Amino acid sequence: MNTHVDPRFYYLGPFKDSTTVKISIEDVDEPPIFSRSSYLFEAQEDTDMGTIIGTVMARDPDAASSPTRFTLDRHTDLDRIFNIHSGNGSIYTAKPLDRELSQWHNLSVIATEINNPKQTTHAPVFIKILDINDNAPQFAMFYDTFVCENARAGQLIQTISAIDKDEPPGGQKFFFSLAAVNPNFTVQDNEDNTARILTRRNGFNRHDISTYLLPVVISDNDYPIQSSTGTLTIRVCACDIQGNMQSCNAEALLLPAGLSTGALIAILLCIIILLVIVVLFAALKRQRKKEPLILSKEDIRDNIVSYNDEGGGEEDTQAFDIGTLRNPGAIEDKKLRRDIIPDTLLLPHRTAAVPDNTDVRDFINQRLKEHDVDPTAPPYDSLATYAYEGNDSIAESLSSLESAATEGDQNYDYLKEWGPRFNKLAEMYGGGESDKDC
Repeated sequence: MNTHVDPRFYYLGPFKDSTTVKISIEDVDEPPIFSRSSYLFEAQEDTDMGTIIGTVMARDPDAASSPTRFTLDRHTDLDRIFNIHSGNGSIYTAKPLDRELSQWHNLSVIATEINNPKQTTHAPVFIKILDINDNAPQFAMFYDTFVCENARAGQLIQTISAIDKDEPPGGQKFFFSLAAVNPNFTVQDNEDNTARILTRRNGFNRHDISTYLLPVVISDNDYPIQSSTGTLTIRVCACDIQGNMQSCNAEALLLPAGLSTGALIAILLCIIILLVIVVLFAALKRQRKKEPLILSKEDIRDNIVSYNDEGGGEEDTQAFDIGTLRNPGAIEDKKLRRDIIPDTLLLPHRTAAVPDNTDVRDFINQRLKEHDVDPTAPPYDSLATYAYEGNDSIAESLSSLESAATEGDQNYDYLKEWGPRFNKLAEMYGGGESDKDC
């Protein structure tokens, strides 16, 4: 278009014209729009299941005005306490509500176009749970209460208070009283949510009664009125002049000073454990097989050895066994002890043979020296048995020539008392008078 007009044609003007332009705007599909940016609802904790808490609304801004479907984001309602109507957006309870468990519930509602499920919108919904008086008051803490044995009537022994999980609009107000009349204690309400426990008589004896149980009734002023009964445990204790507790157990009088019941129990347990250990040790030691001090007769191997010893007569045959003393060639190998650990393991050696003309005393002395220097010999508490009959026994002469008395001086009458087997000897030596006549 040439916007510059030739001046020669100005007289023909003006030069202008008009036209109509039509612009068409294409529709773009948009997600639903909620009526509010967020929603706040309230519900009492005693609301029945299925009660509608509130309703959310959303519409499709497009010309097509597609219908909308509502759902709850379950990530914000893991316990599934609430549900929502998919058509009209009504939110209702699916489980009982408890303010003491959760005072607020923060949900997320999703609006989705039915014709185009990709078009969705989220809106936050806040639900506040209103409190009702459904909890009874109770003791604010555990009270370790005691009364002195020398307490006087009207003496304060404990101040108590209470708490309530509920939050009444007018504030909490508690009342204290006894469940039944008690001859020993009473409760005085301070009207400030506290109360005092007082004695009603003089003197207490822990040997008679060591513990008292005092039921206390606590109630509130909300509607409906809730109340509970708490039991206060009161111990009877020995106190000093200032009222400070010294001991509360009746058996403490029998215990030594400085030792508690736990300490005595620990001492007794230690003693019992020591006794068990001693008994087990003794039993194991008794079961252990001991080494024999002297070998049995089956292990003895006799050798014929020539020796010059007259012996002790016929009645001394049991005094010793010469075969055991003189066993140079068949000595049994040393046995290792099973009850001790040897320091070194030495090979047993054989004892040198003893000549036949060796005296028994020399033989025993030689064996004794060998055992003294032998490192594999039994310890000092083992017994090695030897027998020796002595030496230089003087033998009397059997000659009748050296006899100081004659045959006639001998009296053999006692032979008659020896029985029939000795009658012949009695006749030979007991002749008596007949011999004299000869």
